[in-house]
Amino acid sequence: MQAKKAAQKKALFRKYERPRGGPARQISDLMPQVGRTAFRRFGFVQSSVVTRWPEIVGPHHAKVCSPEAIRFPPGEKSGGILQLVVLPAHAPLIQHVIPEIMERVNRFFGYAAVARVKIRQGAVQPPHADKKPSAPPSLKPIPMELGDSLRDIGDPELRTVLESLARSMGDNEDKNE
Repeated sequence: MQAKKAAQKKALFRKYERPRGGPARQISDLMPQVGRTAFRRFGFVQSSVVTRWPEIVGPHHAKVCSPEAIRFPPGEKSGGILQLVVLPAHAPLIQHVIPEIMERVNRFFGYAAVARVKIRQGAVQPPHADKKPSAPPSLKPIPMELGDSLRDIGDPELRTVLESLARSMGDNEDKNE
């Protein structure tokens, strides 16, 4: 009788199973999908238009205008309307270079994605391209006395870390002199 009750209790309490099977995924694999849905919701088919805007139109125009959305006719991916936010003082200038901007955006897409451009005057976020990229890691040669001993290390990752450490030690010696 007790064995029956124990079996019934066991049937009620199942072993926990993860509801969404599959292995854990890296966040870098998930982020493009998260960004893609957010950009599509606000009218962008390709998020790289926003991120690479200074490359597309040039740094001068990127300082005074930025893309807000691209709206396509229902069911199509060409002949869209590019909506730009432009600083009020620069709106007449941008209005004169609209054909050039359309050509550059279409060249970026590789087909005639934009047929019209709508301008809205407003505040423009400064582009990220204005920031100077940080200096690359030191390419200073490894000190001679350490260079020969590092060549014998078989693991390339360990060798790279030790070479970096040797370079930084060389930098410190130069500063102390």
